[in-house]
Amino acid sequence: MNADREAASVQVEPPAPGRSGGVVPGPGLDEARALELLRRAGVGRVVYTVGALPAVLPVRFRLDPLGGVLLSTVPGSELARAVDGAVIAFEADEVDGADGTGWCVTVLGRAEVRRPSPAPGARAEIRIAPELVVGRHLLPGAA
Repeated sequence: MNADREAASVQVEPPAPGRSGGVVPGPGLDEARALELLRRAGVGRVVYTVGALPAVLPVRFRLDPLGGVLLSTVPGSELARAVDGAVIAFEADEVDGADGTGWCVTVLGRAEVRRPSPAPGARAEIRIAPELVVGRHLLPGAA
Protein backbone atom coordinates (compact mmCIF):
# COMPACT_ATOMS: atom_id res chain seq x y z
CA MET A 1 0.00 0.00 0.00
CA ASN A 2 1.32 3.45 -0.89
CA ALA A 3 1.36 5.53 2.32
CA ASP A 4 1.57 8.86 0.44
CA ARG A 5 -1.46 7.98 -1.66
CA GLU A 6 -3.44 6.86 1.42
CA ALA A 7 -2.59 10.07 3.29
CA ALA A 8 -3.66 12.14 0.29
CA SER A 9 -7.13 10.60 0.43
CA VAL A 10 -7.85 12.15 3.83
CA GLN A 11 -6.14 15.53 3.67
CA VAL A 12 -8.38 18.56 3.47
CA GLU A 13 -7.57 22.23 3.73
CA PRO A 14 -9.63 24.88 5.52
CA PRO A 15 -11.53 27.33 3.33
CA ALA A 16 -9.80 30.56 2.40
CA PRO A 17 -10.40 33.39 4.89
CA GLY A 18 -13.63 35.22 4.18
CA ARG A 19 -14.98 32.44 2.01
CA SER A 20 -18.50 31.40 2.94
CA GLY A 21 -19.02 27.97 1.45
CA GLY A 22 -17.62 26.20 -1.53
CA VAL A 23 -15.65 22.99 -1.49
CA VAL A 24 -12.65 22.25 0.65
CA PRO A 25 -10.61 20.48 -2.02
CA GLY A 26 -9.70 16.83 -1.65
CA PRO A 27 -7.63 15.08 -4.28
CA GLY A 28 -9.14 15.88 -7.67
CA LEU A 29 -12.51 17.07 -6.31
CA ASP A 30 -13.46 20.67 -7.03
CA GLU A 31 -16.77 22.39 -6.25
CA ALA A 32 -18.40 21.66 -9.60
CA ARG A 33 -17.47 17.98 -9.41
CA ALA A 34 -18.58 17.62 -5.77
CA LEU A 35 -22.01 19.08 -6.57
CA GLU A 36 -22.29 16.91 -9.71
CA LEU A 37 -21.60 13.80 -7.64
CA LEU A 38 -23.98 14.89 -4.90
CA ARG A 39 -26.77 15.52 -7.44
CA ARG A 40 -26.60 11.97 -8.73
CA ALA A 41 -26.84 10.33 -5.30
CA GLY A 42 -30.38 9.35 -4.35
CA VAL A 43 -29.91 8.78 -0.65
CA GLY A 44 -27.75 10.48 1.95
CA ARG A 45 -27.52 10.79 5.73
CA VAL A 46 -28.53 13.75 7.82
CA VAL A 47 -26.60 14.10 11.09
CA TYR A 48 -28.18 16.11 13.90
CA THR A 49 -28.62 16.01 17.67
CA VAL A 50 -31.50 14.95 19.87
CA GLY A 51 -31.10 15.80 23.55
CA ALA A 52 -27.37 16.50 23.00
CA LEU A 53 -26.87 13.01 21.54
CA PRO A 54 -25.92 12.41 17.90
CA ALA A 55 -28.52 11.01 15.54
CA VAL A 56 -28.07 9.84 11.94
CA LEU A 57 -30.97 9.28 9.58
CA PRO A 58 -30.83 8.03 5.99
CA VAL A 59 -32.96 10.26 3.76
CA ARG A 60 -33.86 10.87 0.14
CA PHE A 61 -32.88 14.37 -0.96
CA ARG A 62 -32.36 16.75 -3.84
CA LEU A 63 -30.27 19.88 -4.35
CA ASP A 64 -31.60 23.32 -5.14
CA PRO A 65 -29.85 25.54 -7.73
CA LEU A 66 -27.68 27.15 -5.01
CA GLY A 67 -26.39 23.82 -3.68
CA GLY A 68 -28.79 23.72 -0.72
CA VAL A 69 -29.81 20.24 0.37
CA LEU A 70 -33.59 19.75 0.39
CA LEU A 71 -35.30 17.08 2.48
CA SER A 72 -38.99 16.29 2.85
CA THR A 73 -40.57 15.23 6.13
CA VAL A 74 -43.84 15.01 8.00
CA PRO A 75 -44.72 18.33 9.67
CA GLY A 76 -43.88 18.21 13.37
CA SER A 77 -41.64 15.13 13.02
CA GLU A 78 -38.73 14.56 15.40
CA LEU A 79 -36.38 15.50 12.56
CA ALA A 80 -38.18 18.77 11.81
CA ARG A 81 -38.28 19.72 15.51
CA ALA A 82 -34.61 18.82 16.09
CA VAL A 83 -33.05 20.59 13.10
CA ASP A 84 -34.98 23.85 12.69
CA GLY A 85 -32.38 26.62 13.04
CA ALA A 86 -29.59 24.20 14.01
CA VAL A 87 -26.27 23.65 12.29
CA ILE A 88 -26.32 20.08 10.98
CA ALA A 89 -24.39 17.83 8.62
CA PHE A 90 -25.46 15.97 5.53
CA GLU A 91 -23.37 13.31 3.79
CA ALA A 92 -23.75 11.26 0.63
CA ASP A 93 -21.30 8.91 -0.98
CA GLU A 94 -20.75 6.17 -3.49
CA VAL A 95 -18.32 3.40 -2.59
CA ASP A 96 -17.35 0.35 -4.64
CA GLY A 97 -17.75 -2.67 -2.35
CA ALA A 98 -14.96 -4.57 -4.08
CA ASP A 99 -12.07 -2.13 -3.77
CA GLY A 100 -13.34 0.72 -1.56
CA THR A 101 -12.90 3.39 -4.23
CA GLY A 102 -15.48 6.12 -4.63
CA TRP A 103 -16.31 9.54 -3.33
CA CYS A 104 -17.81 11.27 -0.32
CA VAL A 105 -19.36 14.75 -0.06
CA THR A 106 -20.34 16.35 3.26
CA VAL A 107 -22.40 19.54 3.58
CA LEU A 108 -22.45 21.51 6.84
CA GLY A 109 -24.94 24.29 7.35
CA ARG A 110 -27.94 25.74 9.13
CA ALA A 111 -31.26 23.99 8.58
CA GLU A 112 -34.52 25.80 7.99
CA VAL A 113 -37.86 24.02 8.17
CA ARG A 114 -40.35 25.40 5.68
CA ARG A 115 -43.87 24.72 6.86
CA PRO A 116 -46.26 23.19 4.34
CA SER A 117 -49.50 24.60 3.11
CA PRO A 118 -52.51 23.65 5.24
CA ALA A 119 -53.62 21.13 2.58
CA PRO A 120 -54.11 17.59 3.93
CA GLY A 121 -51.04 15.40 3.47
CA ALA A 122 -48.71 18.34 2.74
CA ARG A 123 -45.10 17.75 3.75
CA ALA A 124 -42.64 20.09 5.39
CA GLU A 125 -39.40 20.87 3.54
CA ILE A 126 -36.04 21.16 5.27
CA ARG A 127 -33.32 23.18 3.54
CA ILE A 128 -29.71 22.91 4.64
CA ALA A 129 -27.93 26.11 3.55
CA PRO A 130 -24.38 25.09 2.60
CA GLU A 131 -21.82 26.91 4.74
CA LEU A 132 -19.05 24.36 4.23
CA VAL A 133 -18.81 21.56 1.67
CA VAL A 134 -16.07 18.95 1.91
CA GLY A 135 -15.57 16.50 -0.92
CA ARG A 136 -12.95 13.85 -1.52
CA HIS A 137 -12.18 10.77 -3.53
CA LEU A 138 -11.80 7.47 -1.72
CA LEU A 139 -8.70 5.68 -2.92
CA PRO A 140 -8.09 1.93 -3.09
CA GLY A 141 -7.03 0.48 0.22
CA ALA A 142 -7.44 3.76 2.14
CA ALA A 143 -8.90 3.38 5.59
